[in-house]
Amino acid sequence: MFKGHPKGLIAAALSNMGERFGYYIMVAVLTLFLCSQFGLSDGTAATIYSVFLAGIYVLSLVGGIIADKTQNYKGTIITGLIVMALGYVIIAVPINANADNKMFLLVVTCIALAIIAFGNGLFKGNLQAIVGQMYDNLEKEAAKEGPEALKKAQGLRDAGFQWFYVFINIGAVFAPLVAPWLRDMSLKAQGLVFNANLPKLCHEYLVSGDAMANYDNLNALAAEVTANGYTINDMTTFCNDYLQFYNNGIHYAFIASVVAMIISLLIFLFNKIKFPTPGKKVEAADAVTISAEEKQAMAKDIKQRIYALFAVLGIVIFFWFSFHQNGVSLSYFARDFVNTSTVAPEILQSINPFCVIFLTPVIMLIFSALANRGHAISTPRKIAIGMAIAGIAYLFLMVVSMVQGYPSSNEFLAQDAAAQSSAKIGVWVMIVMYFILTVAELFISPLGLSFVSKVAPSHMQGLCQGLWLAATAVGNLLLPIGPLMYNNWPIWQCWLVFAIVCIISMVVMLGMVKWLERVAK
Repeated sequence: MFKGHPKGLIAAALSNMGERFGYYIMVAVLTLFLCSQFGLSDGTAATIYSVFLAGIYVLSLVGGIIADKTQNYKGTIITGLIVMALGYVIIAVPINANADNKMFLLVVTCIALAIIAFGNGLFKGNLQAIVGQMYDNLEKEAAKEGPEALKKAQGLRDAGFQWFYVFINIGAVFAPLVAPWLRDMSLKAQGLVFNANLPKLCHEYLVSGDAMANYDNLNALAAEVTANGYTINDMTTFCNDYLQFYNNGIHYAFIASVVAMIISLLIFLFNKIKFPTPGKKVEAADAVTISAEEKQAMAKDIKQRIYALFAVLGIVIFFWFSFHQNGVSLSYFARDFVNTSTVAPEILQSINPFCVIFLTPVIMLIFSALANRGHAISTPRKIAIGMAIAGIAYLFLMVVSMVQGYPSSNEFLAQDAAAQSSAKIGVWVMIVMYFILTVAELFISPLGLSFVSKVAPSHMQGLCQGLWLAATAVGNLLLPIGPLMYNNWPIWQCWLVFAIVCIISMVVMLGMVKWLERVAK
């Protein structure tokens, strides 16, 4: 399975898996936690979420620059893991918001998220750069053995990044299960059960009292969740209690993120000696052998590589804008329109990484079979196909929403509880949606990392991996557009916009394929 791949690949992948496990525990519940802890609207929570994700990827550019300048990639990665752990410690403290401390705690939470984003920026791109350097070194050694050996080594790079991506998702597949389990345990210990719509109603009651518009819905849901022993003597006390026990469980999940960071750090430290250092400077003895003409040709080649990189980055911005709706509008859709009485909305986010793990070998076999028959698909062409598949995913959800006749989220939630319950659709919709999106992701994300490692100049690998992540940041900054459409338009129109964005991106990418293939050779 890993025959011929660099020895350090598994160690790097395991370190990344631990970090991703802790990260996805937190991300799985972040927007719902911001709403339940602070009573924020969906739009405000989505804005904080998108700025946080954008910060992670923008700061990866900063982390890449730091590592390139200092030539201390391993030290930068270690520092990043420590900084991330500190941020998780801050948000893990189980202090619940009330009228007196709400603003202070919200500011502290945002500061903690900024610390996590900075630590992730130091870690993420630089570990990817180290993986890219492993394959650079592998190809250099293979070149000494002849053209056939070099061609075989070059063919391993895409597969290596796909396996690296699988390990990321092994961490991600279990992470979303942790937070709901701890939250449900916290509620169960007090004789309560989970209901996705109740925190929002509790906050509305604490603001408006018995005059709240949805009081009947609150009263009906409160009776359902207290069937295990909790007695409601006063609705204000009940709302405060429910929010406290609900949020305590999420704080416990953040403690699990701290543990995951420590494990990732230990894995990296124990295997540090196996990892190369990317972007080593050319020795003076080698530098004198480079003529002026060769330097000019190298400069032209580097310029073409950077142009190609930015062209692909411009496309993937729109993929991440669509894909990362899984943390905002798709999570809200699962909460509001999907029957989650037996499956918590957060757990649905495990579908994507689960599919990554099991689909990656299948897709790799397909790519390998095509290559063996002389029909290899280039990395840029794979990315274009991925954008088409992402468009299909949103077309599917659009059709489902049209058939169901769903209005905007705001209109739907204004209906009485019985009408909402009868209109909700089965979990199968999210399973199919995430399955299709995962196939698209496997054509874009790991192969995009591979493409960056191919075109990145040797002395700019950290920077170029940071640029890839910065493009992801731009896509994440666009995320609040999703909830804005979701809350105010008929749902099918929201999904149609994402489908159109993906299909246009596919067409543009196909128009650049031949040029990108030449540059990436």
